[in-house]
Amino acid sequence: MTSPLLEAVALACERDLRLLFEQLDLRLSGGDMVQISGPNGSGKTSLLRLLAGLMQPTAGVVRLNGKPLHEQRSELARNLVWIGHAAGIKDVLTAEENLSWLSALHHPASRDAIWQALAAVGLKGFEDVPCLTLSAGQQRRVALARLYLPGPPLWILDEPFTALDKQGVAQLEAHLAQHCEQGGLVVLTTHHTLARMPAGYRELDLGRWSL
Repeated sequence: MTSPLLEAVALACERDLRLLFEQLDLRLSGGDMVQISGPNGSGKTSLLRLLAGLMQPTAGVVRLNGKPLHEQRSELARNLVWIGHAAGIKDVLTAEENLSWLSALHHPASRDAIWQALAAVGLKGFEDVPCLTLSAGQQRRVALARLYLPGPPLWILDEPFTALDKQGVAQLEAHLAQHCEQGGLVVLTTHHTLARMPAGYRELDLGRWSL
């Protein structure tokens, strides 16, 4: 059996003295797309943060390429792309500058690659514009432009469709599906109903593990 790219074993998460879920097992390989669903407060964002190594589990272990996350803290930024619910960009920097320092975390990108990524998300002509002057949707596009740069196969995305218009939503859906079809792995939360899903799509209802 092929080793999974990302694996969670007997995972449990406690927040504010409340156990959100326990005994959660997950095995994910290239080509998979997993949408984390569940009622409010079931721990969807917490699970993503656990899988990205941003939180420590109450119990259980998360492995990336067969190695526990806590043993590769310095390597995580080079092995996954995390985009949280907030855009996660610096207002005082331009769109180009934001992508330059963000890509430096894993695979430093050339100026040409950055400009192409910004063009891909509809921000051609905004490369040198400070992000504080951009709309919420445009700032979101700057963050999502990271997905158009060379980088790790694992993408962990918390509500990536936030603030996007219909065209942006359709484009992102297509790009996520293409990433999986090319062997990448996407784990995401979204309240949006996906219109395009790759063959490896499945839904993980966190309510099954909630207490």
